[in-house]
Amino acid sequence: MSTHEREITEPVDLCTPDGRLNPAAIGWSRTPLHTCNLRGWGRTKRWEYWCVTTPTHLIAITVSDIDYLALNSVYFLEYGGREVERTAMVPLRGGVRLPRSLGDEDVIVNGAVNIEILREPGGTRLRARCVTTDGPIEADLLVTMPEGHETLSVVIPWSERRFQYTSKHTARPAEGIVTIGSASYDFAGGWGVLDHGRGRWPYDTRWNWGAAGGHAGGHAVGLQFGGTWTRGTGMTENSLCVDGRLTKIGEELDWSYADVMKPWEISTPGSDRVRLTFTPFHDRKAKANAGFIATDVHQCFGHYTGTVRPDGGEPIHVDRLLGWAEQVHMRW
Repeated sequence: MSTHEREITEPVDLCTPDGRLNPAAIGWSRTPLHTCNLRGWGRTKRWEYWCVTTPTHLIAITVSDIDYLALNSVYFLEYGGREVERTAMVPLRGGVRLPRSLGDEDVIVNGAVNIEILREPGGTRLRARCVTTDGPIEADLLVTMPEGHETLSVVIPWSERRFQYTSKHTARPAEGIVTIGSASYDFAGGWGVLDHGRGRWPYDTRWNWGAAGGHAGGHAVGLQFGGTWTRGTGMTENSLCVDGRLTKIGEELDWSYADVMKPWEISTPGSDRVRLTFTPFHDRKAKANAGFIATDVHQCFGHYTGTVRPDGGEPIHVDRLLGWAEQVHMRW
């Protein structure tokens, strides 16, 4: 095993009855086992973020509830071509209610951005509709969950009152169609990534996040990397998924980059578990300052090249695996 962190194998509540972090919830699992019984209001964040990529285009769908505001968005990128985005800000969450825990119920959001995240046999249906300056967008995608496919769920414990549960899914096969105006984009052979989050956050937070999925060295490979926000907690959100089998990485990664649009070096400093160069080709930027809320986001899409080594296996050469790496600073 590549980690000192405790593996959770039985269902567990995230919180104690008074709303604090349940010590028994601290750990990670290969399938979602946490009941996210968050209570009340105050610093509570809930979201579902899906990104489906192909070699030529991608779509990202977000539903988020950050206590006093809901942010729902659809983002489409054609590499070297059109970039289309629509975001709806809903004060006081205006009817946006996310399920307590992953898979509890479907997510349906109506408004300027219409989103459906639906449970189906064998996977998750993603639907989205909205109007943009490029014309109406309509998306209908299926992200499958192969039998036995493992995912990373982990609790990051800053304190008993500040903590985050995240379930990160990588290398999930996807298909479907996205229509923008009169143009249609096929997502057959695509790969889906899920970021499901439930927790109570500090006001001022910085993080790195990287993910990718595709074929490498004759394997289906998913990358899930995090940084900065987990330091000092004793837990990380780092893992590899190779042919559906998860390798949990307990080391903090070394993220080395001078400019977000120049190559990033991402590695495990104490081992050869991860040795990758990420080369970006597009920066999705978001920056705003509205008093007590401020964002500074660089989500860079690009390719990973190098080697990764799963538990019990030989190193796998990764050549231009499509994904992203991001740098985020939030005051929220």
